[in-house]
Amino acid sequence: MKIGVIGAGAVGAACLLATVMRGCAREIVVVNRDRKRAKGVATDLRYGAVLSPAVDIHDGDYADLAGAALVMITAGVNEKAGGATDRSDPAGRLKLLDKNVEVYRQILPQLFEVAPGTVVLVVTDPPDPLADLVRAFGFRRVMSTGTFLDSLRFRYHLGRHLNVDPKSVEAQVVGEHGTSQVFLWSSARVAGAPVAEVPRERIEQEVRFANIAIIEGTGASQYGIGMVCARIAEIVLRGERAVIPIGSFNPAYGATLSLPSVVGRAGVERILEPVMSDEEKKALQRSADTLRSALSFTS
Repeated sequence: MKIGVIGAGAVGAACLLATVMRGCAREIVVVNRDRKRAKGVATDLRYGAVLSPAVDIHDGDYADLAGAALVMITAGVNEKAGGATDRSDPAGRLKLLDKNVEVYRQILPQLFEVAPGTVVLVVTDPPDPLADLVRAFGFRRVMSTGTFLDSLRFRYHLGRHLNVDPKSVEAQVVGEHGTSQVFLWSSARVAGAPVAEVPRERIEQEVRFANIAIIEGTGASQYGIGMVCARIAEIVLRGERAVIPIGSFNPAYGATLSLPSVVGRAGVERILEPVMSDEEKKALQRSADTLRSALSFTS
């Protein structure tokens, strides 16, 4: 029941808070380049954690990650700092790749030395190609947060337009966590019934650029992804074998991308490919092509 979080910035802190409040871990280790910041964040959370299920949250070094069942990596340059907040830029989050590859190259050797068998959850943008970099370092249990949050946003906006609880909406986004993501309109349902007429283009824009809208208001998109990461940690630690849209390497597409997958203690145990329209299949292939073209750093 031990997990680690590498990176104690806005996203890392949100992941930590959500995980503490969810009560799924017994021990959480916070690792940050600036150890003083890691200690400050852990100390702050420790006081409030008295109200949550028992958890030992503390700062540490890479050696303290030995034995962790799951390690989240949130470190890196975010969208605002990296200039990836232009809605008209087709690169989107991929613009951050080169800078965050440099950050990951400093982290991964140290993590592999102490926890080569851990499940690695890549949170840093762009998470899909960075997950492929993690695999290239020898890790075998690797996931990206992928389109899990995008799918929740899709369900929320559909629910709002249909005036129903988003939890009653079945809808998924697959492919890249980025501008080439694919909305599976053909399988979107409420109580088994296809969704009624809704402004599809408007909803897609709201979901695709939700992060930018949030950043324009607060400076960082952190709380939603924090809650998603806490839920993923819970699924792994409890071995739930829940089916969620999440990123993992898919040999059929030659890259890490999101499809509904069975997730348990070892991470992604099985990838499920949903029934898609011909247009959606082509769009998913284009998304895969976009992600593969970003993988030059592995050569």
